[in-house]
Amino acid sequence: MFKDKVLLISGGTGSFGNAILRRFLDTDIKEIRVFSRDELKQDSMRKRYNNEKLKFFIGDVRDRNSIDDAMVGVDYVFHAAALKQVPSCEFFPMQAVKTNVIGTENILNSAINAKVSKVIALSTDKAVYPINAMGVSKAMMERVVVAKGRTDTGTMIACTRYGNVMASRGSVIPLFIDQIRQGKPITMTDPDMTRFMMSLDQAVDLVLFAFENGVSGDIFVQKAPAATVRLLAETLATTLGRPNHPIKVIGTRHGEKLYETLLTKEEMVKAEDLGDYFRVPADNRDLNYNRYFDEGEEIITQAGEYHSHNTTQLDQSGLQRLLLNLREIQSDLEDFKNNG
Repeated sequence: MFKDKVLLISGGTGSFGNAILRRFLDTDIKEIRVFSRDELKQDSMRKRYNNEKLKFFIGDVRDRNSIDDAMVGVDYVFHAAALKQVPSCEFFPMQAVKTNVIGTENILNSAINAKVSKVIALSTDKAVYPINAMGVSKAMMERVVVAKGRTDTGTMIACTRYGNVMASRGSVIPLFIDQIRQGKPITMTDPDMTRFMMSLDQAVDLVLFAFENGVSGDIFVQKAPAATVRLLAETLATTLGRPNHPIKVIGTRHGEKLYETLLTKEEMVKAEDLGDYFRVPADNRDLNYNRYFDEGEEIITQAGEYHSHNTTQLDQSGLQRLLLNLREIQSDLEDFKNNG
C-alpha cells in the first residue's frame, strides 16, 4: 500500500517519527516528509539517515499555511505532533489547546483540501476520563477527529490511542537507567501506579493496523500488559546488576493518574474485539434526539473499563524479557554494563 506513495509525519522528529523511519525508509515508499518546528532535530535526522527519500519541512501545526505547503502531493498522513508533557500542559493549558486541538483541525482540514487518502492521528490514554490539561486537550483532539470522520470528504480519518510507550521521549526508563548509572536513588511518584508496557514498534504496528482496517471516525486501541512503576524500577536495577538499588518516593506530580485507562465503559459497550486490538466505531447518530428519549443503555452500567489495573499484569521475568527486546534501551544497557 505504501509503494510509490508519499507519507507525511507531523511531529516527525519525535520517537514515533524515528520508529516510522526505521520501518519504512528501506522499503519501496516514494517519499517520507518530516514536518516539525525543530530545525536542530531535523538537521540531526538528516545527517543520521542520509536518505534521499527523506524530506524535511519546517513548520508548526498551529500555522495552517506551513502545513498546506508541506501537504501538496501527500498520499497519507500520520499525525503525531502534540504537546505531551503533563506538568507543562497544566501550567500552560492554552498552549496545549493551540497545538493538540487547533493544530489537529489544521492538519485534517489541510489533508482534506489536498485530497489526502488517509490520516491516522495519535492519541493517548490520558484522553480517557481526563483529569489534566494534556488529557482534556487530547480528548478534544479525538472529538475533532471523530467529527471530521463523520463527514464524507474522501479522506479516511481515524485515531489510535495508546498508553505508556517504553523508552520513548519522556519515558521514565531512560531516567531510571541514568539514575542507576550515577548511583542516585531511583525517584518515582507513586510505586503502586500501573502503566501499560508497549514498545515503539508496537505503537507503529497499531498505527498501521488502523491504517489498513480503519473506517473514518474509528478509534483503535492495542491490548497490552502492564506493570507497576516499582516493578519497572526493580527490574531495571536487577537487569543492570544493581538489584538492591535504593528507591525514593517523591509524591504524585501535577495531573498524574494512578492507572492508565484506554477504553471507557461506554466505549467498551460498542467496541469490537479484533484479537490484539479494539476498534471503537464513531457514534453516527444525528442531532435529532427525540427518538432516543425512551431508549436506555442498561448495558453501559454492566460494562467495565479497560485499564492498566485490570489488564494482564507482568511479573519481573516477563517485564525483563520485554525490556531486553527494546532496541531503544539495548545500547543504554550495553553501555552501562561496559562502563558502569
